Amino acid sequence: MNRPVPPVWRSILYVPGNVPKFIDKAHERGADCVLVDLEDSVTLAEKPGAREMLPETMKKVARGGADVAVRINRPLRLAIPDLEAAVRPGLSALFITKTEGVQHLKLLDEAVSELERERGMAVGSVGFGAMIEHPRALAHIDDIAEHGPRLIAMMLGGEDFALETGSIPSDESLELPKRLVAFAAQAHDVAMIGILGTVADYSDPIAYKKSAIRARRFGFSGGTCVHPGLVQALNEAFTPDAAEVAHAKKLIAADEKAAAEGRGSFTVDGKMIDIPVIDRARRLLARHDAIERRFRKV
Repeated sequence: MNRPVPPVWRSILYVPGNVPKFIDKAHERGADCVLVDLEDSVTLAEKPGAREMLPETMKKVARGGADVAVRINRPLRLAIPDLEAAVRPGLSALFITKTEGVQHLKLLDEAVSELERERGMAVGSVGFGAMIEHPRALAHIDDIAEHGPRLIAMMLGGEDFALETGSIPSDESLELPKRLVAFAAQAHDVAMIGILGTVADYSDPIAYKKSAIRARRFGFSGGTCVHPGLVQALNEAFTPDAAEVAHAKKLIAADEKAAAEGRGSFTVDGKMIDIPVIDRARRLLARHDAIERRFRKV
């Protein structure tokens, strides 16, 4: 299945699509992706106005080099006018709220493909981020990850999921469903976005960063935030630090030396090193290089 190139998104900053003061400053925040929201942060009465603003909004939030994504509504009566407004050159992805199956994504894929053709865009260039927000969707997450068209990212919508399960959004209540979604995404090379807690509490950047670091240890590739003060915490948490990079290079150099001597396993700093450890080091360096390339583009 052809899918857009996976993004390098350590930080995704939500911006309400109808609030000019937030839109005008979004490009200064340092986020890898700005997610313009047409859903929960915009009242039903204000959605038409937010759509009308969207072409100019997208230009504004991209001025600092961030990718631009748009979170669309469900049901379909709201989603289609969202697509009409959002699908245009400069759009990297659509975040699909309340994703519950592949057929939902295929229906939207058909509409997006028509708009790409009409607007001179490469068909298939706009990615989908699938947002899992209802417990019944958990039965379909592997199918979504494997067969969802345009899929470049998955995430659990923690607040909505907690609402639907009657639970309180917290590290404890959201960890299991988030990890289940992560396993499905990781099994099919789809980026898993999020932290292992709730994105609603932005009062403690240090705690937020710790939660993001923990999510990275579980294979998450980036996180979202609703407050610009948390962008730096996410960027730092999801970037391999200098010590990690140096250690990975040390492991690979030792592996090359061992291979030249005909050995498949060896020790470094008193620890046994074999193929999975080396593969993990290579992946870390590939991630580091991808982030560096992004910085050079910006």
